[in-house]
Amino acid sequence: MLREIPETKRKALRINLEPTIYGTFAEIGAGQEVARNFFTAGAASGTIAKTMSAYDMVFSNEIYGIESSGRYVSKSRLARMLSHEYDLLTERLGPKQAHSKRFFAFANTVTTLNYTRTNDPHGWVGLKFQADHEAEANEIILHVRLLDSDTSIQQDVLGILGVNLVYAAYFLSGDLQTMIESLVDNLSPGSLIIDTIHVKGPEFKEANDRLVNLYLVAKGFSSAAIFDKNGHAMQVKDLLYKKDIMILRTKFRQKSNPNFSLFNRAVEQFKKVQQIDDKNLIVIIEVLMTNLLDSDKKINREDLLEFAKRAEDLCATGNNVIVSNFTRNHKLAQYLSECKPHSVGISTNISNLRKIFDASKYDENYTEELLAYVSDLFSRNVKLYAYPYLERKTGEIVTTSNMKVSENAKPLFEFLVMNKFISDIEDFSAEEVKTV
Repeated sequence: MLREIPETKRKALRINLEPTIYGTFAEIGAGQEVARNFFTAGAASGTIAKTMSAYDMVFSNEIYGIESSGRYVSKSRLARMLSHEYDLLTERLGPKQAHSKRFFAFANTVTTLNYTRTNDPHGWVGLKFQADHEAEANEIILHVRLLDSDTSIQQDVLGILGVNLVYAAYFLSGDLQTMIESLVDNLSPGSLIIDTIHVKGPEFKEANDRLVNLYLVAKGFSSAAIFDKNGHAMQVKDLLYKKDIMILRTKFRQKSNPNFSLFNRAVEQFKKVQQIDDKNLIVIIEVLMTNLLDSDKKINREDLLEFAKRAEDLCATGNNVIVSNFTRNHKLAQYLSECKPHSVGISTNISNLRKIFDASKYDENYTEELLAYVSDLFSRNVKLYAYPYLERKTGEIVTTSNMKVSENAKPLFEFLVMNKFISDIEDFSAEEVKTV
């Protein structure tokens, strides 16, 4: 059954008319629109204890403290805002109203498109809230990227997102998937990307960061979710900005486990060729969700739990993990380019390369598609490290030197190999080669 989606004003009004919901809105940077939606809906005095905007950095620092990173649009700044405002609210009103109110603190710190259109519009949005009177607080924190080309539209999008978040927390938190889906209610497709979400508290004891962030990818809210070695969901730039990145591409439910022996050789080769300092190196295992997304059946909770367990197991090997829907290498390279990496190495199976350079797998536009793929991939300082496989029928180990390539693609392939855009993994033993 399709879920009924109330208009933004109706959502805000329902919250305003709920006598137990009471809290504070704190918005810095460009995100000044959320509180306005509650004011214009009517009956806001029943919901809003205080609104504020510390737009000036000096005022913001005096209230929330100085960020050691110097970044104001950051998760740490949002966390400071939520803690400060929620503690202040409960300290001042708790003794008198704790028995009748469910307190909340909403905060955001956002940068929209600047006048010269040279920045990356994005922000952190969060809510700290009580589901029940005098209960322990819960938290929902989002990182969003704003995609509209008009600043005023971006601000409107933030206003709607903020209303959706408060509404979801109080009326939909019992169903995690519906709660996440509702965050984009009344927003046009392509308005924003929600690429990170964190939840904690008694309302979310059945959830974890891996599960909720995988759902963002499954629903198309984001093209990837990234987790550090401890399995914590990360915003991609926080982990990868200006790093040297080496990635092993794998598929969900693939027949065999990743060949870590060959991958470790690829990592060492990448470090040597690119002259990389270990301190700047980030090694990641990618798990493609596409074979799950392409199936006919609807993705259910069991699928996501299995996928979350897969991500957890790979994190336990001491690696960062990215779960994505990037079917081709150049899509992955586009995603990583937003982090301005120093260099990128992608370790992939020779059999995957063979499909790319096989004209029979494509239509009559193969030449144009291949040129676009190569240009998009290798113009981003990306190198491919191809690990070999053992051909079952012949017993032959296949590398770039004997891989079958279509005649019309062979000159381009040879050029890429000769100029080290594509390299074989060196010094492997036959025992290390997996059968495909």
